[in-house]
Amino acid sequence: MFDSSYLVNLKEKIDLWKKEKYSKIVSKFPERKKEFLTSSDIMADVQYTPLDISDFDYLKDLGNAGDYPYTRGVQPNMFRGKLWTMRQYAGFGSAEETNKRYKYLLSEGQTGLSVAFDLPTQIGYDSDAQMSFGEVGKVGVAIDSLKDMETLFDGIPLEKVSTSMTINSTAAILLAMYIAVGEKQGVPPEKLRGTIQNDILKEYVARGTYIFPPKESMRLITDIFEYCTKNLPGWNTISISGYHIREAGSSAVQEVAFTLADGIAYVEAAIKKGLDVDEFGKRLSFFFNSHNNFLEEIAKFRAARRVWAKLMKERFGAKDPKAMMLRFHTQTGGSTLTAQQPENNIARVTMQALSAVLGGTQSLHTNSMDEALALPSEKAVRIALRTQQIIAHETGVTDTVDPFAGSYYIEYLTNKIEEEVNKYFEKIDSLGGMVRAIEEGYIQKEIQDSAYSYQKNVEKGETIVVGINKYLMEEEIQKELLKLNPEVEKIQIQKIKRLKAERDNEKVNEILKNIEKTAKGDTNLIPLILEAVKNYATLGEISDSLRNVFGEYKPKTIL
Repeated sequence: MFDSSYLVNLKEKIDLWKKEKYSKIVSKFPERKKEFLTSSDIMADVQYTPLDISDFDYLKDLGNAGDYPYTRGVQPNMFRGKLWTMRQYAGFGSAEETNKRYKYLLSEGQTGLSVAFDLPTQIGYDSDAQMSFGEVGKVGVAIDSLKDMETLFDGIPLEKVSTSMTINSTAAILLAMYIAVGEKQGVPPEKLRGTIQNDILKEYVARGTYIFPPKESMRLITDIFEYCTKNLPGWNTISISGYHIREAGSSAVQEVAFTLADGIAYVEAAIKKGLDVDEFGKRLSFFFNSHNNFLEEIAKFRAARRVWAKLMKERFGAKDPKAMMLRFHTQTGGSTLTAQQPENNIARVTMQALSAVLGGTQSLHTNSMDEALALPSEKAVRIALRTQQIIAHETGVTDTVDPFAGSYYIEYLTNKIEEEVNKYFEKIDSLGGMVRAIEEGYIQKEIQDSAYSYQKNVEKGETIVVGINKYLMEEEIQKELLKLNPEVEKIQIQKIKRLKAERDNEKVNEILKNIEKTAKGDTNLIPLILEAVKNYATLGEISDSLRNVFGEYKPKTIL
């Protein structure tokens, strides 16, 4: 990109500047730190110049927006045409309460739904199970059967709304319920749009809502790939999630590396099942965190797109451009929110959301300022949504594609993140792939070490968190917090009793036995799960049928 004689001359001038100006000012006014590091321990120099990207090739490294390797974005005009989907994550208590919140958010300008399920729903237990005691409706909405799902989307036309569901171990069951609700509304499966997270590998390393062992979980995931490729062409079959990896304490580089390594494992499993990479590859999507280091986050998103495009083309032989595109949802960093001075979280979320937009996200959730204290209040969630709307319509950042392209520092960081991610790929491949690396505890240990290092820096004051270790103040107890209905658990249990009294239990038991029988072979399980759901088998009953065959995963202790 740059002439060699120009670079030689430039180096001489920069060396002179460092000697005559920079060194003198630093000796007089010392810098705040010995080293300026990103979350991934990438050193930030005082300034960046063409010397730092001397072999930069515009077409090879960037390309135009919408062109391989998609560094600048997956669409030629990005947000000049269609804005990202504003998809606020919501779910609490009963389906009735959550339905009201969805209608409120849609009335305030939200453009897509994102469902948060309670812990029992995530790990395959009905609300009346002993394991569910005290957890029903607490961190999301309780969904025990198709009846609850019908209530959840009552009055919400599924042919007009894109829905994302953060669900993993029981993803096949919740997807079946969504398909069934669509049919009851008169919406055929081919017209449904949305995403199920369906990313079990990150559960083993970062989140913990797994049920079955990795091999059996991967079978369910590829069954979903196969079924949706044939029946739900507009549905994203997986949202490969780096968000929870980052929440567990990883660095930005680790977030990209481990997320895309999970993606590699899913692609390999799908190809092994006989699926066409150019078909299922078009419906893969990703989910990233947007954290505090503003410039590193922009570079992270750009690097992730480029790395994935190269993987799909060079490693897996994809030929369809859409199968090479990394499309992703972003959520601002939940772990960065503070209970102290919660209004500060508005500023944090604004900067994180802005970096996601500048990084070219396809959809975005902005956290509410009170989430370190409780589930979001209506006021807080409205402010979070308005943050996105202000960025979209008032800042001008959507007027041009990838506005930070060509910044010496951003391009250096993008290259450096790609380089470090590829080093992780080499290590994971040497261990036998991502599933094996998880089973050996390598990924968990890397994340734990990163989290420990960050916490030490906070406690020593080397990393400043406003309101936590600097700029402290006396505060009043927050009053306007969301209070959950304490009767939710009792109400859900009554619903289950009523359901079982009204349905055809003989038919349900027959289908559940068929699920167990089919689980022992390799026939696709989704049609049977859909049949069970339509006959009002509960989520817990279907999960137990699979547990009886697959067993449960017991994690390895990592020290």
